[in-house]
Amino acid sequence: MNILLKVLGITFGILFIFGAIVQYNDPDPFLWICIYCIASAVSFASAFNKVPYKLLLILGGAFLMGFIIAYPESFEGFEIGKGDIKNVEEAREAYGLLLMAIVMFLFGGLSFFRRK
Repeated sequence: MNILLKVLGITFGILFIFGAIVQYNDPDPFLWICIYCIASAVSFASAFNKVPYKLLLILGGAFLMGFIIAYPESFEGFEIGKGDIKNVEEAREAYGLLLMAIVMFLFGGLSFFRRK
């Protein structure tokens, strides 16, 4: 289980860094770069068992709440040109938060069971 957690932590840490990098052209880049960097740092820290499982579950809950709040009024997909750009951007942001929530809950669960 330790190797699985390390591989997942490093993999998602790198993926969240890429998520932060592509936010440079977002209308509110600072906010989203910070969010993705937090998810990346916590993922790397989880790989080496440096984050309490309770913090991971709290972050997962916060990201899940962010998903609910950011979810667009009308889901029109993720592709530019296939719907209103505002709805498309909100969908991308919301599902990014959902992915972060799932990853934090996964790390929290793995960390909890590893400590038992």
